[in-house]
This record gives sequence, C-alpha cells and structure tokens, in this order.
Amino acid sequence: MDKNPTIRTVINKIDDVGEENEFRTFKYEVLAGPDDMNVEVREQGCTFEFDYSKVYWNTRLSTEHYRLVSRFEPGEAVCDVMAGVGPFALPAAKKRVWVWANDLNPESYKSLVENSKRNKVSDFVRPSDEDGHSFIRTSAFDLLKSSRQVTIHPKISRSARSSSNQEPPPHTPSETLTEPKTFSHYVLNLPATATTFLPNFIGLYASYEHLFHPDADTKLPMIHVYCFSTKSDDNKAEEGKICREISAQLGYQFGKVGDEELEIRDVRDVAPQKRMFCASFRLPVEVAFRKEDVKG
Repeated sequence: MDKNPTIRTVINKIDDVGEENEFRTFKYEVLAGPDDMNVEVREQGCTFEFDYSKVYWNTRLSTEHYRLVSRFEPGEAVCDVMAGVGPFALPAAKKRVWVWANDLNPESYKSLVENSKRNKVSDFVRPSDEDGHSFIRTSAFDLLKSSRQVTIHPKISRSARSSSNQEPPPHTPSETLTEPKTFSHYVLNLPATATTFLPNFIGLYASYEHLFHPDADTKLPMIHVYCFSTKSDDNKAEEGKICREISAQLGYQFGKVGDEELEIRDVRDVAPQKRMFCASFRLPVEVAFRKEDVKG
C-alpha cells in the first residue's frame, strides 16, 4: 500500500471461491486498510461497480470476456444464463446486442441493473434474477413474444452544435432496431456445474422448427458452456472427457472434438491440476426439436 496509493484495502482469501455458497463468493480476512469491498473496475469500455464480498468477479477472465463478446454481432440476441455483474452482457450491449442477462444472486442482479444504467445500455439489457435451469426455457419463449424496439438517434458532435456560423450538418435519419425472435447465443459461465444445465435445451424448440433453417434463414443458437477439468500438455484427454459429458447431458453423440460440431477452448489454469475450458457448439437439430415420447 505504501508503494501504490490507489490500493486502500488488502485482503486474504481463507477459502476457495464458491465453497461458502452457490454464488461463488468467499470468506476473507482484512490484512490492511478498512473492511470496504466496494470497488470500481473498467473492462471493454464499461465501468463496473459492485461489492466484491457479495458477487463474483475475476479480472483474469478479461481476455476471455473479450474473445466471446467479439463473436456476437450487432442486432443478435444473447441469453447470458449466469451473467454475474455483466462482464459479457454490458460490453455486448455496447455493440447493440440484445442481452437477456440472468443471475440467481440478488446482489449480482442489483449490480447488473445499476451498471446497465451507469453504462447507458439499459435499452439492450433485460436483467432477471431467476434459477438458470428455468431461465433457459422461459427466456426462449418470452423472446418469441417480445416486441422490443430501440430508436437510435444520430449523434451530433459538440463542434457542430456550437458552430452557429456554419450550415447545419446534413440530416441523418434515426435508426429503429427490433429485437429478433430467437437467441443466437447462450452463455453458461458457471464452470463447476454449467454442464448440468444442458438438459434444459432438449426439446427447447420442439414445434417451432419453422423458425429455423431450412424453413427460415435463422440458425439454431450457439451454446458456450464453461467447465473445469484436469490438465495435460495437449488437453486431448480433457477434451474427450468434456465431449462425453456434454453428449451424455444432451443425449446426443458429438463427433470429433475440433471439427465444426464441437470446439473446446483452453481458457486458463485455475490450480496446479485444474484447468478451465469453454465448449462451444451449435444446438443440434436432434436436441432442439426432440419431442418427448407419449406413452399410451
């Protein structure tokens, strides 16, 4: 603290993240300074304010946040099932991506709402505080009925507004954006248990086949699910384990890892023998449209 005057509090974690409760918070002891865990951080042009003792945040994931958000296109709809305080949701909304952001932790939800306003992206963020299992399905059906629109007014530069002796700049018409009816991406960032949420995608769009290719231009959504596994030099064993786990949860056998069907990315090491991965795949037709067997 003597060498860095911006640091006001130093703590020591005395248990593993998520050991205390399902919200991925932790117990700590104060080593120096006041017991004040209210922080402000910036990432991808967004400002986040929250109580670090009550929510989950990891600055070491900033590169991963940027990588995934870069895959989202303006005008798409994204379902962030375990959104936290919004490290995926708010930068995506800055790109005019429609984000349905959910977190079970009431404190995370509170920070998500406040930070959406603080970063002026509330029009594109729909926050909620639900169980992720039910949210996967309810959000898909609610989006089908949604008719949200946002009108984007052209920005006039300060110099143009203050220049009274010049002709006014040519008029740029306002742009009205309409939320799509289906999600292009689902994000499940709860590595310890996220794969257990995958069965909620089974039959998600049963009886809605007409909304997707080949009957329409829309593709089924991409699923990005985070998980933990062991460590090896080439990750081959871990990729096999993750592929088998995802296949078992969905009741669908994926092909070879690394092809277009299933991509598994090494995110970061979290312990000497533990690594975080992100598995991305397009929701298979056989899963999305599966109908439950009706027994007579």
